Amino acid sequence: MAPRFRRAGRRQPWQSVHALLLLPVTLIVVITVVDLRTPHDIHLGPALVIAPALTPSFAGPRTTAAVGALAVVAQIFIGVNHGGIGTTNHVVQIITLSVLVVLTILYSALRERRQAQLAQVRTVAEAAQHVLMWPLPEQIGTLRIASLYLAAEDEAQIGGDLYATTLSEGSVRVLIGDVRGKGLPAIGEAALLLGAFRESAHRHMPLADLATALDQSITRYAAELDAPEEAGERFATALLVEIPDHDPVTRMTSCGHPPPLLLSPGHVVTVPSLHPSPPLGVHGDIESMEPTLDVFSFHPGDTLLLYTDGVVEARDERGRFYPLAERVARWTDDSPETLMHHLRRDLLAHAGGRLGDDAALIALHRTPTDRRRHHSRGDTVRQG
Repeated sequence: MAPRFRRAGRRQPWQSVHALLLLPVTLIVVITVVDLRTPHDIHLGPALVIAPALTPSFAGPRTTAAVGALAVVAQIFIGVNHGGIGTTNHVVQIITLSVLVVLTILYSALRERRQAQLAQVRTVAEAAQHVLMWPLPEQIGTLRIASLYLAAEDEAQIGGDLYATTLSEGSVRVLIGDVRGKGLPAIGEAALLLGAFRESAHRHMPLADLATALDQSITRYAAELDAPEEAGERFATALLVEIPDHDPVTRMTSCGHPPPLLLSPGHVVTVPSLHPSPPLGVHGDIESMEPTLDVFSFHPGDTLLLYTDGVVEARDERGRFYPLAERVARWTDDSPETLMHHLRRDLLAHAGGRLGDDAALIALHRTPTDRRRHHSRGDTVRQG
């Protein structure tokens, strides 16, 4: 059965092209018939160029050449039936149409070549982006995970926002961050921070020490690449989260990053009160700033929603920010996948379909161990 499905998949584009091909062919037939039925002083033949001009929008140079040849034949047929093909007017029309058809074929060939090059570039870019931003697992430890990434630049899948997860001695560690800048120019710094996290997170160090290691990586990178007058221009906010497998708590260290939201059954949203340190790379020695380890309850059935500032800073047409805590209160009982689906649709609708900055979200749902929680009534938002 599998080969049959693959063959059907290959036929679909051809079926679409054949259907669209009816449009220029029909135009040639209609223009020819109408021209033959009109008085000799009315010339509709020049309109035949519309048919080959439309063809490159859905077909390649060979199909364009075939349609162009059909248009030239139609023009000759019109000339034969309107006073003879040797008249000056018809000779000029045939030559002009032939030249335009040749130019259209050349345009179609260049367009097809450019599309092939663009497709290759997109394939390479997508592969590079997937290597940099590894897909998050759907289940890790006691957590179900879903993520959402919306890049600000067209055709990009990642930008200056980043996230990663790793297992570390009976717990799950999560990083979500936002480097300075947005879109493709920020990918290099995002790659640096992700690499530093993956290298250091597996070591059994406190989150504060992990933040120190990440800060040193950012600072060293900036010192090697930046001119003296650009010192301090490379920095990143980051939130480090550690969730033990058998302890209903979550530990966090924030480096200038927005606090997460804790979603509990019954449409309850809590904003943990963090004690953030400066962003990574702002100070050469983050140890002097004493990063704080904040600990909060995280029970089975709860969902921890991590996000970057591109989410809460998304504006609508009136300039109003996206009210994340208010919106997610409606979906606290949904699965992480459903929550991401709702947020994607709602966020893009709020921003008019296009974000001004990269945006990333991660939903970490602690799996209930004894029973499933059911939907509760009520619709309140609690912040604290």
